[in-house]
Amino acid sequence: MAASGNPRSSKTSDRIDVIAHDPKRDEAVLVMNEPNEWDGSDEQLLALQERFNAYVSFLLDGEMASDHPDLAGKPARIELRCAHMPDTRALELLGLIHDQLAFQEIKFEVVVRNDPPRPNV
Repeated sequence: MAASGNPRSSKTSDRIDVIAHDPKRDEAVLVMNEPNEWDGSDEQLLALQERFNAYVSFLLDGEMASDHPDLAGKPARIELRCAHMPDTRALELLGLIHDQLAFQEIKFEVVVRNDPPRPNV
């Protein structure tokens, strides 16, 4: 997946972790990184929802098309890349987000990177 070469110029795009083109699927991909463990707190879920709102706004309000014309008109996908498996409350919220994004014809994927625990030395 190639990162877009255009500089970020808008306020919203500064909150997007990665903006890229997936040449295999010919999709614009917005990546949201979540390195923290899921704690099920209202604060964490609200922050996640606010981040998704910013990503969707970036796509639907034309900011991506103006900031990254090479990606304009391509199908869009948001990828949530997690360092840990989401907990039950997060999974429920992510399911709702998935359904709402589908109405906007935006694909959504969750990628969990399961690093094996390191032995204590």
